[in-house]
Amino acid sequence: MNADKTLFAQIMDFLPWTTFDRYVDRYGGNRGVRTMTCAEQYRIMAFAQLTYRESLRDIEVCLGAQD
Repeated sequence: MNADKTLFAQIMDFLPWTTFDRYVDRYGGNRGVRTMTCAEQYRIMAFAQLTYRESLRDIEVCLGAQD
């Protein structure tokens, strides 16, 4: 069994999250957020883009299967 990180996790580790958080704070991106932060939404949309998801329902079903 492979114990290494997935390709998606490696790509997400490569991104400059401190810069991303700084921009979110500068523009108030997480103001009024109830459930999903900007970083979580970005990760979901990047996952959907990399796995060629075509609709919100398709994204939801795919992420639900990952649990």
